[in-house]
This record gives sequence, structure tokens and C-alpha cells, in this order.
Amino acid sequence: MMDRDEVVCNCMGVTAGEIIDAINSGAGTIEEIQEATGAGTVCGGCISDIEELLKNRE
Repeated sequence: MMDRDEVVCNCMGVTAGEIIDAINSGAGTIEEIQEATGAGTVCGGCISDIEELLKNRE
């Protein structure tokens, strides 16, 4: 489990906590998380980490 303060998306400076909050607020897909947080919208290098967070919250 990632620490909430761990930066998942370096390009946009988005933390695991921000992604988890977006998931808890109803973001259920990568696209919805990208729209809510901006994570994964620049280089895409963090998509696998976002998928992992999403999978672990289901």
C-alpha cells in the first residue's frame, strides 16, 4: 500500500492520497482519475501505479 503522501505522478505533482480521494469520490476509471487529478496526463509513466491504486480500492 502506498503512503498517502507519496507522489505518484511526478509530472503533475499528484499524491497517492489525492488519487485515493478521487476514487472515493466516484472516479472509477483511469480516465476519470485523470480528469479529477491530472495524474497520468503528461508522460503516462504513472498509469500502472494509478491502476494499482484503483484495483486495491475495489
